[in-house]
Amino acid sequence: MDLPGQMVLFARVVKAGSFSAAARALGQTPSAVSRQVGNLEDRVGVRLLNRSKQGLVVTGEGQTFYERCLDISDRIADAETFANSLNDHPNGRLKVVSTVAFGKSQLLPVLPGFLSRYPDLSISMEFADRKFDLTDSNFDLAIWFTEQLYNQDDIVRKLAKNHRVVCASPLYLQKFGLPTKFTDLEHHNCLQLSTVGGWNEWFANGSPIQTAVNLSGNFEANSADAIYHATLAGLGIARLSTYLVNDDIRVGRLVRVFPEYEDESSDILAIYPQKKNLSPNVRALIDYMIETFGTVPPWERPSQVETRTKLAG
Repeated sequence: MDLPGQMVLFARVVKAGSFSAAARALGQTPSAVSRQVGNLEDRVGVRLLNRSKQGLVVTGEGQTFYERCLDISDRIADAETFANSLNDHPNGRLKVVSTVAFGKSQLLPVLPGFLSRYPDLSISMEFADRKFDLTDSNFDLAIWFTEQLYNQDDIVRKLAKNHRVVCASPLYLQKFGLPTKFTDLEHHNCLQLSTVGGWNEWFANGSPIQTAVNLSGNFEANSADAIYHATLAGLGIARLSTYLVNDDIRVGRLVRVFPEYEDESSDILAIYPQKKNLSPNVRALIDYMIETFGTVPPWERPSQVETRTKLAG
């Protein structure tokens, strides 16, 4: 057996805890596995395992060597998975995590078409705005925003530019008045997100608009979806993405405050951990979203009513 094969075998033995357990998993005899580990020790000139009636004990040198062998074993397994997937079509289960608001309003509506195209694929989805390391999770893909990109080693594909505007309900503005300049926000109830601090930094064209403005309010929530519904209910003024509020602004359920203001500092991203190969399942969903959203995503396109009005004019 060559050196890489012996190293993979050694990692399996340490992970299994015995020669016999590793042998069963590999379909070999315990004596054959033990002999190969012995050959590996002779090759590197270091005792890696102490054998006793109580079992195997990894030496200090063996533990350090094991960590390197485990890394090689994982890389070989990843390469094998990748090679096997080259000709595969999407199938099995795809585990996706998405921000609550975008997942419910924009991702769910495109899934029927996606699953119709790939009938052998199923999706397990979680909606969450909390912070966690995608590398340590069991998700294959995350649909997040720039503010949620915590691990710079993750692989990122941009799905669309995220535009945010300041808005409030007519009910709130009738009661508390329409702010005409940003400093007026000091006297208004500004709704904020409790889970992603950067979301509460209201930016316009790269410059923070809250300079000398103390944004505060009596309501926060752990999801932009909750902030959206709180805004509709008249609780206060919020900065929300156009994929959530454009339709409401068009029909008057919400009023755009500071019409000249638009934040473009965030993108809508498809993210997957670097340690995971881009499987056919992940590739298929990312490509489908990019195809469906297009250069101008549906929520940014003029409504049919607006189009007819322009044509009539």
